[in-house]
Amino acid sequence: MRTARRIAILALVGGALVVSTTVWLPLYSLGPGPARDVEPLIHVSGHPAYPSQGRFVMTSVEFSQLTALGALLAWLDPNRAVVSRGELFAPGETSQQERRRAISQMDQSKLDAAYVVLSRLTGYPREHDPGALVESVVPGCSADGRLFPGDLIRAIDGTLVRGSAAASRIIESAPSGSRLTFDITAGGRDQQVTLVRRPCGGEGKPLVGVSLIPDFPFEVRIQSGDVGGPSAGLMWALGLYDLLTPGDLTGGRMIAGTGEIGLDGTVYPIGGIGQKVVAAEKAGASVFLVPKGNYADARNAGADGMTLVPVSSFQDALDYLLSSRSRGAGAGA
Repeated sequence: MRTARRIAILALVGGALVVSTTVWLPLYSLGPGPARDVEPLIHVSGHPAYPSQGRFVMTSVEFSQLTALGALLAWLDPNRAVVSRGELFAPGETSQQERRRAISQMDQSKLDAAYVVLSRLTGYPREHDPGALVESVVPGCSADGRLFPGDLIRAIDGTLVRGSAAASRIIESAPSGSRLTFDITAGGRDQQVTLVRRPCGGEGKPLVGVSLIPDFPFEVRIQSGDVGGPSAGLMWALGLYDLLTPGDLTGGRMIAGTGEIGLDGTVYPIGGIGQKVVAAEKAGASVFLVPKGNYADARNAGADGMTLVPVSSFQDALDYLLSSRSRGAGAGA
């Protein structure tokens, strides 16, 4: 009898161990991801480049689905957070769809960063090359899944596009229900895409579903690899600004940071700030630029020996770096 009871208990324990390590829960672990030097990933043609002696570093977050045992281990790790699936995925979204969305957000962040910097350093957006760049796409509209941030629209229905305003006029003059053929360059390849202008995206008026900006006055290429999401915008902007201007904006330091950037230079809060602080510390950064809305949480993450600098705009970050560079140190904030 005792032997049978022991066998039953062992079977229950064994079954529990199997379930705890093989059954996936709708929970995910967030942890510090790689910290990457942005300037070597930025390439310009047609404008002088001035490499920096220091480093601008973007931080990232890695996430993975959890089993029951994995969730327990993640809860015990002070550098990791456990979140529900709903905090990372849209309703009904698959892992592949989330990945495409994250890459699209990253591509938009690179465009927005370049727009902000070129607007300050050149005659852009008034001075630009022909064509219009897709800055973002409206979910649920005809362009969704057909056009992507960074695609260059060269012509619409055979009419050459001279700029984003011209492209918008052509689209808006087409009656609702019209099929428009776009000649685009995407990923270095020329192709055609046909889209329908119709009411979509919660709007009562007909749309193709794209937001456009003028093509850049010279070539700017940013290689983000497999990193997704919108939160590298601020660091792309600072890296590009430093590359296009004489001198060393870093003051020879490793400057880490995060923050989504808007076309007007506003820096917006992001997720995973605690894990990004840890990633910056591990990389050896002396300064961490943090969106103002994330500052309290960043301080709670315990950035020992690293100066936290709250910023609400690209100009805030630029002002801090210029002033601290002249002092030769990262002043506390």
